[in-house]
Amino acid sequence: MAKNTVKTADVRGKTDKELETRLADLRKEQFNLRFQRATGQLANTARVGHVRKEIAKITTVIGERYRKHAKVKGE
Repeated sequence: MAKNTVKTADVRGKTDKELETRLADLRKEQFNLRFQRATGQLANTARVGHVRKEIAKITTVIGERYRKHAKVKGE
């Protein structure tokens, strides 16, 4: 595993508001990386994968929390 990846345990420790803010920042970064790649200006190509994986981790945790809350509310 790469040194600069975010661990899932760290993501789970953050609040919903922090996750939403981080997710928005990552999506903006992903957008910019796509443009850099398309124009040939992207220096660190591995960053694209790191951003994708971090977005996936955050959306997974948000989904788990949503389903847990919906299950508790439905019972």
